[in-house]
Amino acid sequence: MTMQKTMNPPGLLIVDDDETIRMILRRVMEKQGFVCHMASHGVEALAVLEEHPVDIVLTDVDMPEMGGLELVKQIRARHSADPIVMTGHIDEFSYEQIIQTGAVDFILKPMAPGEVVLRVQRVLRERRLVKGLKETHQALKDSYLDTINRLVTAAEYRDENTGSHITRMSTYSAFLAEKLNMDGAWVDRIRYGSVMHDIGKIGIPDHILMKPDKLSGNEYHVIRTHPAIGARILANAKSDVLRSGQQIAISHHEKWDGTGYPQGLSGERIPLAGRIVGIADVFDALATRRPYKDPYPPDVIYGLMQGEREKHFDPGLTDIVLNHFDDFLAIRNGNCNGGTEMVNSGAPFSWSQRDAGDHPSST
Repeated sequence: MTMQKTMNPPGLLIVDDDETIRMILRRVMEKQGFVCHMASHGVEALAVLEEHPVDIVLTDVDMPEMGGLELVKQIRARHSADPIVMTGHIDEFSYEQIIQTGAVDFILKPMAPGEVVLRVQRVLRERRLVKGLKETHQALKDSYLDTINRLVTAAEYRDENTGSHITRMSTYSAFLAEKLNMDGAWVDRIRYGSVMHDIGKIGIPDHILMKPDKLSGNEYHVIRTHPAIGARILANAKSDVLRSGQQIAISHHEKWDGTGYPQGLSGERIPLAGRIVGIADVFDALATRRPYKDPYPPDVIYGLMQGEREKHFDPGLTDIVLNHFDDFLAIRNGNCNGGTEMVNSGAPFSWSQRDAGDHPSST
């Protein structure tokens, strides 16, 4: 099968102020299956690109209105096409200019039509290879994230609040990481890793996890094993996201003052990811309606978070939450299902429900 029959024909924009060169190149490249467009200078070329996106731009350097090097810069800033530069006078300085502007190749004039064909086809092959690799990478990433979501969904079926909760947790956690100026890869790890924070609840018996009444001492002890269970589920993971998920699972119930569980870590000994997810988890539990409670009003939640600075919570993270409190409320309310909006419960607040994400009476 020919290239034209197996995929869309490639697009080529030829930019040169010499009409003869434009026409020759057009005839040559159309015989190779390219859909060709033409322009006589850079300004005209940019207008053509707005109407006809192409794969490759073949451009001269010296042209009126806008030259080839400026055109290459504009293409890199505004379009996805790969530019190839044609020039009749190349020296060391102009060569560096060509590379720095973002051209993928250059061709010396006068050039043989066959050389142009080879250069353009090489760039097209590389372009399609990169595109294919990106699509493969995205497909693998989608499959990988789907696996994570299915794993987390196992817990969702046992807790009616978990589905929307994990979505919000992902958003809260990424928001906090961005405010800490963490790099994009780190933000993505906590965005996806945070959804696994309570995966260990899959190992908690239903009669305890879903008990509407106050837990006994033994039952509360069982509930508190879910971080370790989650860490075991995610142990020996090869991927960065799953390793982040394991770290979060084991540490998101630790407290800044060392009174948390399961390891009693304090301060910066608690992994940053665990501190982030921990404060997000508490905020969401307090702001969410559960079968055993209404959500607390915003002013009460604000006072609680402020009061637990340097006790339950990392002080720096607490400051971010308080300084962006409306953003956190928007995340919570923006992901609400019907009937779960924040209301003034009218009930007296008790910090004994600070672990409400585990159980209504877990402390």
